[in-house]
Order: sequence, then C-alpha cells, then structure tokens
Amino acid sequence: MEKLNATISELGNEWEMMKSENMVILFNEDSPQELRDISVVHDGAATEMVEAGDVMELGDESYDILFVGGKANETLCELGHATFQFNGQSDSDLPGTICLEEKEIPSLEVGQKVIIKSN
Repeated sequence: MEKLNATISELGNEWEMMKSENMVILFNEDSPQELRDISVVHDGAATEMVEAGDVMELGDESYDILFVGGKANETLCELGHATFQFNGQSDSDLPGTICLEEKEIPSLEVGQKVIIKSN
C-alpha cells in the first residue's frame, strides 16, 4: 500500500548541501519560502502512517525505513514535511526525523516520484 505518492516540483538551491549531509528535507508546495532553498518540494502528503519497515523510493533507488520520529507522521500528513536521514540509525533525538538505511542518495530531478509504501 502506498502511503505517499508525490512528484518533485522544485529542488531548492541548497538541497545538494543537505544531500552531502546524507539528508533530504521534503516539503509540499505550501512550504515557507525560507525553507524552500534546502528542500525537495513536492505535490503530495502522506495518506497513511509511515512505520519502520516501510520502503521509500526516491528516483530509481529504494531505501528501508528504520525509524520514524514521534512528530514525523503528523508533519508528513499536514505539510508533506519530514527530514529523511540516510544514516543507518534506528533512533533519533529529532521528532520530525525519519531514518533510512545508509545508502547514497541519488541525483534528483523535477518530475521524479517520491513514494513511501508498506513493505
């Protein structure tokens, strides 16, 4: 079951800097302008609760979700927002963070899909 199915509509000028930190910050198109520079902007919002064990597809790559912070589902549903850390960790002190397996983040382009689905 798909929990998020979104299309990238904009890549912030500084999203590559976040990528170099093994991080992707998603926001939907209603995001404040000051956050757009560091964000991957998309046209969706989560429709179901994201859980550890789900899979995120980003470009042509897929990533196992290892941890979902306590606020991540709320912001993902309301704002299409979460911070995704590709760090291989199963815990985070940041409640809006979703941790994924540690793999290289692909190059992203406007028009590509961001999908989260149950495994």
